[in-house]
Amino acid sequence: MAIQLDHIIVPSRDKHAAAKRLAELLDVPSAESLGEFVAVFVNDGLTLDFANRERFENHHLCFRVSDAEFDAIFGRIKAARIAYRSRPHGEDDFTINTRMGGKNLYWQDDDGHLWEILTVSYARPDSPFAAPSR
Repeated sequence: MAIQLDHIIVPSRDKHAAAKRLAELLDVPSAESLGEFVAVFVNDGLTLDFANRERFENHHLCFRVSDAEFDAIFGRIKAARIAYRSRPHGEDDFTINTRMGGKNLYWQDDDGHLWEILTVSYARPDSPFAAPSR
């Protein structure tokens, strides 16, 4: 079996609000509470478990999506009036990046985590950034 990422714990100051907002933006289901966590079910193989923490480092999480999914998520980001940008660092420029032949954008949540959606990944097999095959 190939190694697959199953879940990530996302630290938050308000796990319920953070999970709800991301689930709404991605239009995916979430569970109100699974013990210590509030789960966002990104797909059949990945769950983000939001957990309350007082102190934590910020994370960067990226989702590769189809063009249609990108447009739908982007529409929800705009409707929620969330600032976004075309680069991981810098000012919010309210621009979509197209440098790799696809689309990507970044936004920061209230906890300081940087979220990204993209349609073309560095990990594609023909990319110069792709990991060597074993």
